[in-house]
Amino acid sequence: MKPFALAVLLLLAVPVIAQEKYPSRPIDFICTWGTGGGADTMARQIANLAQPVLGVALPVSNVPGASGNTGMAQLLAAKPDGYTIATYIQDTLMTLPMGLARYKIDEFEWITRTQVADSFLFVKSDGPFKTAQELFKHAQANPGKLRVAATGFGTVDDVTVRFLEKKGYKMTTVPYPKPGERYAAALGGHTEVIYEQAGDVLQYLKAGQLRPLVIFAEKRHPAFADVPTSKELGFDITLPQFRGIVAKKGTPPERLKALADAIKKAIDTPQYKTFAEEWYMSPDSYMGPETFGKWVAGEVDTLDRLVKEFGLRK
Repeated sequence: MKPFALAVLLLLAVPVIAQEKYPSRPIDFICTWGTGGGADTMARQIANLAQPVLGVALPVSNVPGASGNTGMAQLLAAKPDGYTIATYIQDTLMTLPMGLARYKIDEFEWITRTQVADSFLFVKSDGPFKTAQELFKHAQANPGKLRVAATGFGTVDDVTVRFLEKKGYKMTTVPYPKPGERYAAALGGHTEVIYEQAGDVLQYLKAGQLRPLVIFAEKRHPAFADVPTSKELGFDITLPQFRGIVAKKGTPPERLKALADAIKKAIDTPQYKTFAEEWYMSPDSYMGPETFGKWVAGEVDTLDRLVKEFGLRK
């Protein structure tokens, strides 16, 4: 075969995906949790701010269920072409060492870590518990009676509740994958406690409806200076919540770069920075694709050790 003819054949063999302008149509953005929560709000902020950079819309669809894994299944069923991305958070990652997920972390392209925030135990402001000590004393005297509104079984929320049980403070996890239902349960008295990040329940804190009793962190938060840390109370557990954005493994590198660059530009806008501050996000939350995947792998190892050390997996 002549060289010219061979070159033509090779050119024709190049996949159409490599020749197509990207993006040339809307990018489906799966939020793996219900509306109104932290993952949903983050996704909509990023979608809105990245749209002018990419030149196409990023419609957000909420696919809650199975601690985020229902949305993950939908992402894995899509083509790895850069036209489907999804949120991924610590709660979902926790289901891996807990044996509740059916995939491995290397089945995703880890585009960007967008947020990191500490978690709290909140109670109703007009409820019977004014301090963490009062709450834990009641839990110790009434095993399993206190109900904790959580994102789901096997999540960071649930693991923290199980950890506290190992320490003699047995409470019962009540899963609510839809944030609005979770908040309503705590405010309506259907649960006595809610495990959440401060930004997610900001409106209820400002309205004086919820009271933080403990922050799962190494040190106190300046905005909640009177709230003791888990470390102060003798609990060797923090498990901060992270949120990020992923794609399916095999997505072309140039498309991943386009997505990562657009997300970084969105995060660098004054609008997003104000949002992150108002929601009490860590100032060093951002992590790009060159380090995010490696960090996640290390986090899985840490969570796996915790699960084994405290016998949390049944």
